[in-house]
Amino acid sequence: MTLQNEVALVTRGTSGIGRATATLAVSAKQRALGAAGAKVVFSGRRDAEGEKTAKLIRETGAECLYVHSDASKGEDINALVQKTVATYGRLDCAFNNAGVESPGKPLHEQSIEDFDKLMSINVQGLFLCMKYEIQQMLNQGAGVIVNNSSMGGLIAFPGVSPYNASKHAVMGLTRSAALDYANQGIRINAVNPGLIATAMMDRLSSGSTDDVGSTVPMRRMGQAAEVAQAVVFLCSDAASYITGQPFAIDGGYTAS
Repeated sequence: MTLQNEVALVTRGTSGIGRATATLAVSAKQRALGAAGAKVVFSGRRDAEGEKTAKLIRETGAECLYVHSDASKGEDINALVQKTVATYGRLDCAFNNAGVESPGKPLHEQSIEDFDKLMSINVQGLFLCMKYEIQQMLNQGAGVIVNNSSMGGLIAFPGVSPYNASKHAVMGLTRSAALDYANQGIRINAVNPGLIATAMMDRLSSGSTDDVGSTVPMRRMGQAAEVAQAVVFLCSDAASYITGQPFAIDGGYTAS
């Protein structure tokens, strides 16, 4: 399971799952893209956190490039892909990780403004990422894309209907695009994290992480590095016969 000398792109690589995927985790068993030997390009809007991620990657000896980019803007995404290719010559794999959550309230109380913002990032932003990444991968004749969905893209939860809708849309884009390009050397899959210990989960959870984790059969919160390992696997040749699939990392939640 190696990405030796490949060029990997991670959107929103400045924190959480994105940072874990773009950096070397502390444990030797929790390696991510940087440790797998890839040249890593990652994007985000918070430059201070971007520089912190870059420092973590460079400390592993891996090459990296941070690009300030807004995942909801087509011109930013196009420029991000073009800069990746201009710097490293190609784009072998991409982890589309940018996403936001919706306020926890019933549908009739959700604001149009919040809905539009969420869809512009979680759905339109993902579409734009895939559009420009696929164009480059078609030019190369090969490539791999992994989209960050959610267990909310497989099942539903009350009080977050816009978020559920957006993550189901991620799965629709993933599956349909996988069929579009299955015979052109491009694989497209999704990871579907459950309760992962990140800042987003802190915002979503009303109680302690122990209380939230107790709803999962494994009785603990997942770690960002565990999602990162799944992303690396799906990007690698070890997953060469896998496309159009969800990959649940949820401690058994959706199985229960």
